[in-house]
Parts: sequence; C-alpha cells; structure tokens
Amino acid sequence: MKFDDYRLSKEVKKNLRDMDFRRPTDIQYKCIPAIQRGEDLLAIAQTGTGKTAAFVIPVIDKLQQIKYKSKNNNSVIRSIVVVPTRELAQQITQVFNRIGKNTKVKALCVYGGVGQDYQINKLIEGMDIVVSTPGRMFDLVSQGYLKLDRIETLILDEADQMLDLGFAKDIDDLVRKLPRRRQTLFFSATINKKIKTQAYKMVSSKAIRIQISPKDPVSKNVNHQVAFVEMDDKRFFLQRIIQENEHKKILVFVRTKIRAERVKKAMERAQIDTLTIHGDKEQQDRDIALLAFKTGACGVLIATDVTARGIDIDGVEMVINYDLPEISENYVHRVGRTGRGRNKGKAISFCAKEERDYLSAIEEFISVPIVRATVTKREYEETVEYADDGANNWQKLIQENISKTRRKSK
Repeated sequence: MKFDDYRLSKEVKKNLRDMDFRRPTDIQYKCIPAIQRGEDLLAIAQTGTGKTAAFVIPVIDKLQQIKYKSKNNNSVIRSIVVVPTRELAQQITQVFNRIGKNTKVKALCVYGGVGQDYQINKLIEGMDIVVSTPGRMFDLVSQGYLKLDRIETLILDEADQMLDLGFAKDIDDLVRKLPRRRQTLFFSATINKKIKTQAYKMVSSKAIRIQISPKDPVSKNVNHQVAFVEMDDKRFFLQRIIQENEHKKILVFVRTKIRAERVKKAMERAQIDTLTIHGDKEQQDRDIALLAFKTGACGVLIATDVTARGIDIDGVEMVINYDLPEISENYVHRVGRTGRGRNKGKAISFCAKEERDYLSAIEEFISVPIVRATVTKREYEETVEYADDGANNWQKLIQENISKTRRKSK
C-alpha cells in the first residue's frame, strides 16, 4: 500500500512525496488507520521505525479536516505531544511543519532553557499543535498561556525515557488537566511493568496495542563491531578513526557530561575539530552544535545519551561508542543514528575490561553477538605510539619509517 492510497488531503500527499515517503513502514501501516478512527493506542517500536510520522500524518489529517469545516481559521490547541528532551521536541515539530506544509495546521515547539516570550506570543497568536517538554509546558499552563481544555489528542513519545527521567508524576498531573474525552497515543521503545502500568492508566480499556519487535533490533543497514580497547587508550583509537575518515560525519557517544568535555579537549590536542552536546550546555549552544553537525560545518559531534533518542540527523555515516552505555537499550538508540532509511552506516564500540559486563548485557538485549573487530598487537601499539596527541600523523610516520628502513637496506 502506498501513501497515495490513503484517505489524506492532496497537500499532505504532496508533502510526503516531496519527502520521498512513498510507502508506510510497519509501524505507520498499523498506526495510521487506528489513529484516524480516533482509537487509543499503545505502540511499542524501536528507533528508526518511523513512529514520528506514524502519529504526525493522521494528527495533521484530523486537524486539517476540522479547519476546513470551521467557519473561521482561528487556531485552538487540540493536540499536545509530550517528549523528554528539547532536541526531540524540536525535531518532531519540524516533521509536523514539513508534513503539514500548506495545510494551515500550525505547530509550536515549547521547551525550557530559553526565554519564553516568543513561545507566549505564538500561543497568543493561536496554535493547533504543541510539542513540549514537561517543565516548560507546566510553566506556561500555570501562567495561563497554554490552554489544555480543548485538547482532543494527547501523544506521549519516548514514554519509557520520560519515566526513566522521573516524569511519571508530571504525566499524571498533565492527565488530570486534560478533558476526559480525548484520544491518547502512547509511544515507547520498550515495554515493561512500569510502562504498562503508566500506559493503562491513560488509555481506554479498548486501546489497540501495536508492537514492532524485529528479531535484531539493530538495523540491517548498520555494520556494528566492538573493539577491545583499554580505557586510557580510547582517545588514541578515536583519533585514528577520525583521521582515517576525515570527510565523514561521525557521532561519538560518551557516558557522562564530564567525559564529553575531556574527549573534546583530547581531540583538540590532536588538532581535530569537535563539538559537544549534553545536559549542562545552554540551549543556544546545543542548537549551534546540532546545526553545525547537521550542515557539515563540524564533522564530529561528541554526545551523551541525550542525543541518542529520536534525533534524526541526515548523513551520519559512523557512530562510535567511546563508552559502552550502562543501559543496554541505549545501545540500539545510539547505533540507530546511522544507517537510517536506505543509507548504510557503521558503528564501532570501544570496550575496556571494566565494561565487559555492559557488553554482555547489550548482546543479551539485542539477542545477537556483536562482531569483534580484529586489532593485532602491532596495530594496537602503533595506534597508541603514533597518536602523540596529534603532533604527528600516524599514517605518515609509518610510511616514513618504512621509507627509512628501505634506504638503510640499500
């Protein structure tokens, strides 16, 4: 089935064609008709399956029909999407605006860390959809700028991460402020007892449950390997990989904010330009870093797991797990930043002795062993020896040594 066969407006169909969306993914195929019928939904799907468009398309279609039938074009907030991070809020809003182009359906992104005047002015102007993080949303509700009394559709995306971040009470408080007669769409990458408890408190007893669970949750487009590297030597291997792939867009994941800045400084000593993104960065700095990475102004972005969920950056050719994640499912989200759509991608993980348990847990979670990258003793020693904080190019030095040896032998 193609999107052209769906009951959608000509504007939405044109926008989907322009985005090269021809056929629905599995999650889209199963979700869109149910959402169009107004049914509650509990959808479980891993990253990269297309779940953002699975709710964006039918929500825009529904709101567009309401606006066509209305005698005036005044916008009232009828749909609210709640997400755990600012970056995800921005990205989902962009998808709403692209798929909703020329439909008169207006979406606003609301998040903290920036001044609220622009967001307040847009709310006063009138919006149909608000995509928000919990903190700023409640700030604007308490000030009376964000009205929830006309909400017809509530969407929680990356619900498992929101619960992990301690937003359960915020979600409960939000539900109490919404009309009882509404449609609730609950999207999560994982399902466990905590997720089920929260979901079934919110959706109706007739809610449809949809679960997309591939045998291998890592995309077939991603070649993922692990190399055993000691903790203190990781910077040398990262330097080598970046220098060997200098024209590629590389996303590097570390475990903590402090580690991100330390790795950046190590790369600076090697004369490698990098940017960092993590929770301690001001929103403006995070936006600048993402924009520079997306546009190719900087080819290497060092990130914590704040970037692993839902962020779709075109053309990421390689993901490097500088540190293995403590939460196994985050491995899937991390490597899912590459090999998206029809593109091929590569993911390399560094595993130190103290991270072996993390590796075992990850392989148990994804149900398949990760291919071991072969690093000979000589290759390991050369990488460490010739890195030298960037003062020397290891490939050049090796070639020079070979040339010197040849000259001496003559």
